[in-house]
Amino acid sequence: MKLYIKYMVSTRCKMVVKEELRKMGLHFVLIDLGEVEIMEELSAEKLIELNKALLVYGLELMDDKKAVLIERIKNVIIEMVHYTDEVPKVNYSDYIGEKLHHDYTYLSNIFSEVKGITIQQFIINHKIERAKELILYDELNLTEISYILNYSSVAHLSNQFKKVTGLSPSHFKLLKDKRRCPIEEI
Repeated sequence: MKLYIKYMVSTRCKMVVKEELRKMGLHFVLIDLGEVEIMEELSAEKLIELNKALLVYGLELMDDKKAVLIERIKNVIIEMVHYTDEVPKVNYSDYIGEKLHHDYTYLSNIFSEVKGITIQQFIINHKIERAKELILYDELNLTEISYILNYSSVAHLSNQFKKVTGLSPSHFKLLKDKRRCPIEEI
């Protein structure tokens, strides 16, 4: 049985879900960002029990098909930007369409309708948040960061960074109060 979980965006979330499944005596085949495949079929009561356990951690079972698809789009983007260091060999629209086995235009239209922003803007927001993280680590220079985040140049990264944050990357680095957003709030 496949279950879809809202706000499941990190390794820590995966650990929480794994532990809650274990507590309920359920066996999983797969635990990935936003989705879990378990061996058992769950009754309505068991689904409610699992949902209550997940809600304690800010996670939530989903059953609406549109909501599930939106969450899957978000999770592909989050995984691509935050958890993969290798640059996709194809453009983002092809990558997302292939990963989700849907036409990108269809995905884009549903995403924009539900979220109120484009997939492209969502990707940019996450790339800038990842850039902030890498700048704060102070292990890579802007050229390396722009390469990792698949920007054509440092200037392109800097322009998008300033457009999203209102600051240049170098000014951001100098700030004392370096605030980052949790992934689920982007």
